[in-house]
Amino acid sequence: MKTVIVSARSKTLNELLKMARRTDLILQSVDGTQFVLARVRDSLAFYVGNSDDFDTEIAATRKNRKLMKFLNKRVTKAKAGRGIPLAEVRRQLGLQGKPES
Repeated sequence: MKTVIVSARSKTLNELLKMARRTDLILQSVDGTQFVLARVRDSLAFYVGNSDDFDTEIAATRKNRKLMKFLNKRVTKAKAGRGIPLAEVRRQLGLQGKPES
């Protein structure tokens, strides 16, 4: 997904953004194509570049200190046992006794 900065001079788009702060919108073009305009809440995004070379993207991701700090926190929480045991998840979903996929 690409982020596009909307200019303050773009009155129509800014009015739509103002409306989208209150409720999600479906925008429909003249040809009937529909688009969703929804407010993004609590998102974390990490830019790794626009390379088609996966190895280059991995290297860039590893250099992203903010992302690495976030991932390390997640690992620490998981190791601390704050997750839900798989058996409990299966019980809650009614999957007891069913073979693993």
